[in-house]
Parts: sequence; C-alpha cells; structure tokens
Amino acid sequence: MPLIEISLVEGRSPETIRALIHELHEAAVRALDVPPASVRVIVREVPATHWAAGDVTISERAD
Repeated sequence: MPLIEISLVEGRSPETIRALIHELHEAAVRALDVPPASVRVIVREVPATHWAAGDVTISERAD
C-alpha cells in the first residue's frame, strides 16, 4: 500500500489541495502499477510561522 505524504505551507484553497491529491494518486497508480484503492495520500498544512529555512520563517520572509 503506497503512502504519499506531503507538507505544504498553509493557505491553498481546498480545491487546490484536492487537485494535488488527485494528481499524486494518479501518478502513484501509473508509476507503481498498483490498485487505485491501495494508494494513500496525506497532506499536512503547516503555518508559515512554523516552517523555516536558514533560521528565517516563511512568515518572516513575507514581511
């Protein structure tokens, strides 16, 4: 059972997240030749204040 986990900074629309889930699911089915019902997708949305690179949060970069 393939499990795809993706973390994103929060703020995208539910429709965009749904489209991402669909595309990831379809790619896994094609690439791995697995039954569609066996693919799991988890999308984690992280606040911009909780995601940093180089000791600077995404929120701080936007300021």
